[in-house]
Amino acid sequence: MTGRQEPLLGLLGAAAAFGICETVSRAGLVRRSYLPPASDVLVRAVRLAGDRDFLDGIGVTLRAWALGLGLACALAVPLGLLLGTVPVVEAATRAVLEFLRPLPSVALIPLVSLLLGSGTRTEVTLIAYASLWPVLFNTVYGLGETDPLARDTLRAFGFGRLAVLVRVELPGTAPFIAAGVRISAAVALIVAVATELLSGFGQGLGIFIAQAQNATDGTRDVLAGVVWAGALGLAINGALVAAERRLFAWAQDPRPEGARRAGRTASSPRPRPQPGRGRP
Repeated sequence: MTGRQEPLLGLLGAAAAFGICETVSRAGLVRRSYLPPASDVLVRAVRLAGDRDFLDGIGVTLRAWALGLGLACALAVPLGLLLGTVPVVEAATRAVLEFLRPLPSVALIPLVSLLLGSGTRTEVTLIAYASLWPVLFNTVYGLGETDPLARDTLRAFGFGRLAVLVRVELPGTAPFIAAGVRISAAVALIVAVATELLSGFGQGLGIFIAQAQNATDGTRDVLAGVVWAGALGLAINGALVAAERRLFAWAQDPRPEGARRAGRTASSPRPRPQPGRGRP
């Protein structure tokens, strides 16, 4: 599949989903109070782009998302490097990390609200907690995939642990960290909207959806808010994927170097024998 075919197939899939939702609603298979026509939802979502209060709420959600994701990365990358390079620390903290990782962040809303109060601090804390784990474990996994030959070569030439980390291990782990950040970005957006939705007061995209639930015939606004959440997630993921491809183009081919060389050798034309240079 070529790079041009993927966006086309994505558009076809979105158009098919739009057509199905529109047909189901227009045909009366589902009551419009439960599922408005997709065209009405899309028109409402477009009109929200001109609503200043709604855009301010989007800004609040994105600010909390960015702060929480940044805090998670600032904590997860150093901690992952520590766990990946010091086996004793990794073994001592493994049980604690495996205990904390499955805990859903939304279940911690009452506790965090009690400790920090309601508002941005609680939201940022929950976002950071939820988005910490993909970056952390991707960092540890990336360190385990570092080329041992390059690492041992530097050590043989007298380089210390810090130099090996900076020159070999960190560059080799960077694509894994970037993949973890991309996963955490989606998790952070989900938690940001969910936290606002469950809190029920303040500003943000989740607040808009929560208030629309209580409005008369508010299903259209709820779905329009969901469209905005999906569009934000799609835009964020697309930007991060483009950044990954630009920064780590050398890591896009999953085949080892020997296989890449063999592929180039097999695909290159064989030289023709020159006149007078063949066998007698």
